[in-house]
Amino acid sequence: MEMNVWKKCVCICGMSLLMITTLYASQVTSNVTPDEPVKKTRSTTFIYEKDKTWEPAGEGVTRQIMGYDGQVMLVKVKFEKGAIGTPHKHYHTQTTYVASGKFEFTVGGEKKIVEAGDGIYMEPDVLHGCVCLEPGVLIDCFAPMRADFLK
Repeated sequence: MEMNVWKKCVCICGMSLLMITTLYASQVTSNVTPDEPVKKTRSTTFIYEKDKTWEPAGEGVTRQIMGYDGQVMLVKVKFEKGAIGTPHKHYHTQTTYVASGKFEFTVGGEKKIVEAGDGIYMEPDVLHGCVCLEPGVLIDCFAPMRADFLK
């Protein structure tokens, strides 16, 4: 007898979830006309360096946002010699590729020198920063995107 009660409970929960999902979907799409595109937080599909301005990101540091959506963001960061990537932390996962130059990175208290071709992984909420030893460019990838970088 208990097995039948359990089956009924699972069935009722499943039906409830289906109804809630259907109701939500109908409310979300009811305000969209067939010709109107669905609004998304994302960049354009193709981003050309020549069309992007370099935004200031600290003394001797500029950046270009090279693509994003809600899940991921790609950012190119240019450093002058001696420029500092101020130590900070954030809830995003970050990976960085050193496209050119030489940097001293500190991640979670560990200090290493990296140069063109090297990569760095930063866990969420871990303090990290860098000092530029030779002028260069870093390619940062964040997940989820850094909404604070958007104007």
